[in-house]
Amino acid sequence: MSRKVVRTSKFRHVFGQAVKADQCYDDIRISQMTWDSNFCSVNPKFVAMIVDASGGGAFMVLPLSKTGRIDMSYPTVCGHTGPVLDIEFCPHNDNIIASGSEDCSVMIWEIPEGGLTSPLTDPVVKLEGHSKRVGILSWHPTAHNVLLSAGCDNVVILWNVARGEAVVRIDSVHTDLIYSACWNRDGSRILTSCKDKTMRVLDPRKGTVLFKNFGEPLTLQELDTSSGVLLPFFDPDTGVVYLCGKGDSSIRYFEVTDEAPYVHYLSMFSSKESQKGMGYMPKRGLEVNKCEIARFYKLHERKCEPIVMTVPRKSDLFQEDLYPDTVGPEPSVEADEWFEGKDAPPNLISLKDGFVATTKAKEFKVHKSLLKTTTASAGNHDNGGVQSLRKEVKDLKEAIEELTKRVKELESKH
Repeated sequence: MSRKVVRTSKFRHVFGQAVKADQCYDDIRISQMTWDSNFCSVNPKFVAMIVDASGGGAFMVLPLSKTGRIDMSYPTVCGHTGPVLDIEFCPHNDNIIASGSEDCSVMIWEIPEGGLTSPLTDPVVKLEGHSKRVGILSWHPTAHNVLLSAGCDNVVILWNVARGEAVVRIDSVHTDLIYSACWNRDGSRILTSCKDKTMRVLDPRKGTVLFKNFGEPLTLQELDTSSGVLLPFFDPDTGVVYLCGKGDSSIRYFEVTDEAPYVHYLSMFSSKESQKGMGYMPKRGLEVNKCEIARFYKLHERKCEPIVMTVPRKSDLFQEDLYPDTVGPEPSVEADEWFEGKDAPPNLISLKDGFVATTKAKEFKVHKSLLKTTTASAGNHDNGGVQSLRKEVKDLKEAIEELTKRVKELESKH
């Protein structure tokens, strides 16, 4: 008798579990915009979600610990004049987040420690260069302050954020709408997919196409008949790819290996409610003592629900095979060096003792003299501080006006 041989894999029994109701973020009006981005970005400090806003665009940034019902009056980041389409936290500074909008601009925001106490309307930097709405943002994985943006003008721009400059403009490559754009591991290549049914590998500094249409696929997996867009998340440490269907209610996950058939189906996490968007926690934000290998932040219509992916293990010891050294928050190269041609692999950290920041998060410095925006504040002040000072000045002016009025009234009586 022949027995079916099951492929051995430590990820065969990975299971997903939604957290308890009191650990969700409730009463948040998630944006109803029909756009194919994640609508959510998350890091070890904050979770950010694009929300409905009357007049203009807004997104909400919450400290991870602020679970439960969120008050209607909770402050948002609301400086855009059109709906926000994409948001992404900077991988090298957990307090910096970029947003792209229908108003054709990209804005960079600094979130104060502990979260917002008042609405944030002034960005640290405003980046203008697209002629149509900006729907795709992606920070460079290893270079400090380098941001990619792609708009409905079929243009990709690479920005030196600290200088507020569009350094590379790729405007003659894509013949139609750009669907997605991402970096490789060291940021020496960009891959784009386009409405013209062509995938392109680009040299990011020259803006030239290196490869187009890859011929025959190594493998082909039919998933289902759903028409929803798939949001893919790949973990290079474990080789697991997670596919979250937008408008779907499941997360499928596969293991990618070097031997045929290359892609191996693992399992599927299903729930009752469909997802409007999805955030993916960086590896350094996971709980290693619970053998957590991924954590998603699923957006419903009115809430955000964390979903934890775990490998069941009996031992309480650190599982070295699950957690090889992973990408840390320290950049490997500065923006100017990278634009001049220097590539560098990511700086890796060990998760053995749970991630502890050994270096202060890279300060976000803006070269004010080189900026074309008047709203840029020099990076050492946090925006919360600047806003409270502005309010104080305003209150003082009003008090002086009131006193001047009183003095005039008294003088006229005498």
